[in-house]
Amino acid sequence: MKILLILTLILGNIQLIAQTTHVKLYNPAANAEKDLADIIKRAKIENKNIFIQAGGNWCVWCMEFNRFSNTDKEVDSMINADYIVYHLNYSIENKNASVFTRFGYPQRFGFPVFLILDGNGNRLHTQNTSYLEQGKGYNKRKLIEFLQHWNRNAVDPLAYKN
Repeated sequence: MKILLILTLILGNIQLIAQTTHVKLYNPAANAEKDLADIIKRAKIENKNIFIQAGGNWCVWCMEFNRFSNTDKEVDSMINADYIVYHLNYSIENKNASVFTRFGYPQRFGFPVFLILDGNGNRLHTQNTSYLEQGKGYNKRKLIEFLQHWNRNAVDPLAYKN
């Protein structure tokens, strides 16, 4: 019985590692400057802010955020309703130095790091994601609060006029 339990745990961990390594969120060959210009145009048309998840395919926490945000229906719905999402690569192959410089060196917080841009491409916020973590995952309440505080309506000056 113990051997069966141990084998089940080992196989489960191997499957989890295999699933994580097959996910390729980031494209090291992408032209981030061009991609962002296209996304800014799209954000203006769709009247949304831009949610940049900066990191790399090597980043376990990046993959965990992707898994969490795509499997939790409430979080997934909020992201899709309010943001255009872009995965900004940072890797040995391509550090996208000009983009990271443009946004104030967000890599100083580690990875992933989130950037919120308005529809004109102006950086509104840089989020150190360690404040959104809980245990080996993300805190849903904190993440929802973060998403609500940086969506287009929350930062619209007209929402605060008397």
